[in-house]
Amino acid sequence: MPGPAPTRSGPRVNDEIRVPQVRLIDENGEMVGVMSARDAMLRAYDIGLDLLEISPNAVPPVCKLTDYGKFKYEQQKKANEARKRQKVVELKEIKVRPNIDDHDYEVKMKQMKTFIGEGDKVKVTLRFRGREMAHQELGIKVLERIRIELGETIKVEQMPRLENRQMIMVLAPK
Repeated sequence: MPGPAPTRSGPRVNDEIRVPQVRLIDENGEMVGVMSARDAMLRAYDIGLDLLEISPNAVPPVCKLTDYGKFKYEQQKKANEARKRQKVVELKEIKVRPNIDDHDYEVKMKQMKTFIGEGDKVKVTLRFRGREMAHQELGIKVLERIRIELGETIKVEQMPRLENRQMIMVLAPK
């Protein structure tokens, strides 16, 4: 029967370990074996270390002789390192028009390629003004041209669809 739930986040240490027996691992990582929690605690105090519960759900729980401060520091370092490597995918928006000029189109394509290269999603918004609504096929041609030009680097997450006076397409990196 495992002891009471930990009162704070993280593993239980020293006096918080209230089980009759533990499986002990010494400071060098060597398996010592099953012994009473009290004996394990005395052994930890003798060498100036802490008794740290590694695996509370095992029967008996696995404890290790280690410096708790150092353990906490290592855990924090690992968490910070993981946070640093994490990439947040953003949704970047590019606005185009049905009768977009060639140079403007090239500039927008360059931006889209940059965003896709950085691992961000791109929302292409094609806006119709006035009588352009009568020629929606021009808008579809522009979006199709973008999709074909980006080719294998992207997957279309949302096919072009009309919302009020604008057509929206969402692209994601492969």
